[in-house]
Amino acid sequence: MNSLLEGLRGGLIVSVQAWPGSALDDPYVVAAMARAAQESGAVAVRIAGVSNLHAVRARVAVPIIGLIKRKYAGFEPYITPTLAEVRAAIAAAADIVAFDATERARPDGSTLDEVVATIHAAGRLAMADCATLADAVAASEAGTDIVATTLCGYTAETHGRSLPALDLVGELAPLATFAVCEGGIHSPCGVRSALDAGADAVVVGTAITNVDWLVREFAGAADRVS
Repeated sequence: MNSLLEGLRGGLIVSVQAWPGSALDDPYVVAAMARAAQESGAVAVRIAGVSNLHAVRARVAVPIIGLIKRKYAGFEPYITPTLAEVRAAIAAAADIVAFDATERARPDGSTLDEVVATIHAAGRLAMADCATLADAVAASEAGTDIVATTLCGYTAETHGRSLPALDLVGELAPLATFAVCEGGIHSPCGVRSALDAGADAVVVGTAITNVDWLVREFAGAADRVS
């Protein structure tokens, strides 16, 4: 197993992302949160966007999972959906490139094999964001280094599925590919449950770094009297 992956095994990966238009949507802020995550025990960070990737690379030493979110009219995939975004994430110093690995058509017509080959040709690791076991099996057969449950619940086929998808984690565990649980984990107990279900590592984002969401949740629970 790749030594970088071994360094992630059993650990917490923090996804540091901000809603578009949020006060947090600033490379300096994202980099500061990524540094705080590193200093508090995260084994890696997951970062979206070229500017954010460059800013984070300057402030952290832990591995960076990089992705580029871009929507193309008429296509559903938006997480590093084409080879152009793959190359952009690589150029922005991502150690691992995350991409949509569902069966949905990619805007440039690229295949799983082509995506993984492009990432590996640059000496980086490939992380397949999956929605189903079939996605993960196909990605594993294409040679991806990591399969993750990231898109479970976010495709037409899996819409409404309960998260975190611990049952899917259990299905991924026997594959000869590093398995990551991502999505729907909001507590330390959830992290432990995902690892116990067979995950090699766990990604947590919203519950740690999405201040907008956290404040809205707490504010919504406040019993304000006008």
